[in-house]
Amino acid sequence: MDGRQLSLLAGAGSAALLIAALGFQAAGYAPCELCILQRWPHVAAAVVALLVWWTGRVRGLAVLGMIAAGVAMGLALYHAGVEWKLWAGPTHCSGTVGNLASMSPQELMTRLQSAPVIRCDEVAWRFLGLSMAAWNAVFSAGLAVVWGAAAKRA
Repeated sequence: MDGRQLSLLAGAGSAALLIAALGFQAAGYAPCELCILQRWPHVAAAVVALLVWWTGRVRGLAVLGMIAAGVAMGLALYHAGVEWKLWAGPTHCSGTVGNLASMSPQELMTRLQSAPVIRCDEVAWRFLGLSMAAWNAVFSAGLAVVWGAAAKRA
């Protein structure tokens, strides 16, 4: 495969991951804030692939696609680490609301009403022991490699 074909393959891979995420969401697996954040680099990679298809330019665009896939992988690894309790996630989606004893009842009520329903540190679905975030990291790493090969073959 040449660089253009590899770029289109990698962009299609990101589009497939986005479609899968939306499919899980449609099936009732509501995304947390980190899940949604992981989608944006895949949107960027799919747009880069469209630009490769439209312009025929590969090398510089493939590097951008590789960066987008790398960012998706990094965000997914961060999220998987939050799920595995390796490090703390964002306090607003990992169950921490601060020192409850020092809050007034009104402040506590306000915090509870504004808290997101979906927690970032709980796994909603696993396959072969890995969460959706962990699978995203695996697939994003593979897509980064494909983008890198596209840049090299351009």
